[in-house]
Amino acid sequence: MLGPRQVGKTWLIQEFGKFNYEKVVYLNCQRNPDLGRLFEGDLDPNRLLQGFQIIARNSIDPATTLVVIDEIQDVPRALTSLKYFQEQRPDIHLATAGSFLGVALHKDSSFPVGKVNIMDLHPMDFDEFLRGIGENQLADLLDAQDFALISTFHSRLVELLSEYLFVGGMPEVVATYRERRSVSETRQVQLDIARGYENAFAKYATPSISRQISQVWLSMPTQLARENRRFVFGHVREGARSRDFEDAISWLQGAGLVHKVTRFTKPAHPARSYEDPKIFKLFLHDVGILGALSGLDPEVLVDRSRAFVEFHGALTEQYVLQQIIAARNEVPMYWTPDKPTAEVDFAIERPSGLVPIEVKASENLKSKSLRSYIDRFSPSEAARFSLSTYRRREDFVNIPLYAIGPWLRR
Repeated sequence: MLGPRQVGKTWLIQEFGKFNYEKVVYLNCQRNPDLGRLFEGDLDPNRLLQGFQIIARNSIDPATTLVVIDEIQDVPRALTSLKYFQEQRPDIHLATAGSFLGVALHKDSSFPVGKVNIMDLHPMDFDEFLRGIGENQLADLLDAQDFALISTFHSRLVELLSEYLFVGGMPEVVATYRERRSVSETRQVQLDIARGYENAFAKYATPSISRQISQVWLSMPTQLARENRRFVFGHVREGARSRDFEDAISWLQGAGLVHKVTRFTKPAHPARSYEDPKIFKLFLHDVGILGALSGLDPEVLVDRSRAFVEFHGALTEQYVLQQIIAARNEVPMYWTPDKPTAEVDFAIERPSGLVPIEVKASENLKSKSLRSYIDRFSPSEAARFSLSTYRRREDFVNIPLYAIGPWLRR
């Protein structure tokens, strides 16, 4: 299972094991040095199973036991061993997780491609946040897409969405907010998580790029605070060029901490065939962590009149990106013409073609960029996400920001 640190991978696997197996045998590559030494020897699955039982002081019955190997990226040969388990002992139910597993996969050519099912875990989306704080009925209503009834609760949903822009989707942060309702304690948990990421840069990255990783990471609030959120290397370090930070950005992508939204030049299928990789926007993985890194006043972020427009609407755009990734498990692209007179914030691919999406951080419904795209390319479907209630136009639909998840999942 792939995903950034503190996103809930270990908890989810163990909960799955608890409900589907009689026993879960948990092994952590960081905490137990014997595990690392075990993988230094022969990778015969039967030998490894014997070692697992000794280390865990527990028996493993293939019919009733789930074996969990956590932080597997710390032991590269443990990744390699998965091939032999799949080929020689397919009866063993084995699940692995790693906070920086994506980084390990990028540099480890011995990973058993095609032998392992890979799952991505993202921060909680708005639907999961609502359920996490006890608003199950509102979440069910949004899921049903009954916009006539949804509009009755518009103010309440906007208020809850402003809370989500502050809290974000990291499970520990959501739990703290649910239990304490304290913005200061919630912010402290966010900062602790961010510091954990920063401490890991030196541990998991090579010395030659760890400094560049930190520089890109710390520049993110500045990059996204700009009205034009195109990533500018000069804002990382004066005079910098793309080659100075390409490896650092790739590392952060592998760690699941940033998402790279590239520009496409022509709305044709597949859009990646018309990608301009030199021009892109870079977002963080979680809107709550972005607010914490930016030092934005928590009291401002839970004020619905300001939360969506502060920071040039960057939090709203970050929120929309997260919902797209959570719903579709893919990073969208964006469009702007060669001479940037307009910009469509995101575009997703559906069987009918590319669907342009414009994001509005207020109830201002002027959609010049979306209109420019529609007039130029005549897409079969288009959307605007805003604070306004649901309404269908002749050539696009307006979806309230709090209801975009179910629309994206369809």
